[in-house]
Amino acid sequence: MKVIEHLVNGEIVSMGDPTQDVFNPSTGEVSKQVSLATKTTVEKAITAAQDAFPAWRATPPLKRARIMFRFKELLEKNINKIAQLIGEEHGKIAHDALGEVARGIENVEYACYAPQLLKGEHSKNIGTNIDSWSEFQPMGVVAGITPFNFPAMVPLWMYPMAIVCGNCFILKPSERDPSAALFIAQLLYEAGLPKGVLNIVHGLGPKVGQTIVEHKETKAISFTGGTQTGKRIAATAAPMFKKISLELGGK
Repeated sequence: MKVIEHLVNGEIVSMGDPTQDVFNPSTGEVSKQVSLATKTTVEKAITAAQDAFPAWRATPPLKRARIMFRFKELLEKNINKIAQLIGEEHGKIAHDALGEVARGIENVEYACYAPQLLKGEHSKNIGTNIDSWSEFQPMGVVAGITPFNFPAMVPLWMYPMAIVCGNCFILKPSERDPSAALFIAQLLYEAGLPKGVLNIVHGLGPKVGQTIVEHKETKAISFTGGTQTGKRIAATAAPMFKKISLELGGK
């Protein structure tokens, strides 16, 4: 039976982790299995992102945006395949799954505009012989933890903009429908993303998500999911002064 593995340093890797069944909701049958990351696996993914960060940060925004343009084209080319993967694991009917992917592509399209957004500003003579300017700097390794209900769209809310702005990313999608997120990430590497800039680890939130949030090298966390989990993330991240973005109980 096919096992959905992690994406670390640009490659699909088997870490010998325990597995969990993935079900086809239209039949109730087990269709695949997914690896459940251990703390060691998560740390290897974070290390890969750390190692990739200096060179990616130094890459001009225009070159980063060109990768996003190619990524957008590949998403459009493969939209039916992505929708199929969503349907097989989540159960969405075709037009609903296609709509989800289309909304995700819009976020990638917006990320292509990043060179303009990153220009900052300069104000002359705000005081006597004083000028002021602002500029945007990437943070380093950032992470996203995403839910079952939108396996393609919600990750595409998060990492395209984070990556095009010079950060490296750790994604933990839902272990219940992980294939779409993994396939989409492989398209981004096909578009020319350097190894290690985007990494995916699968697993249970209380273990994998907590490891990501607690790790000293993850500088920001974006989470979409339940309110109680969001409270735990906030309680963990606040003493470490990490930036967090929480969308909770999204009704």
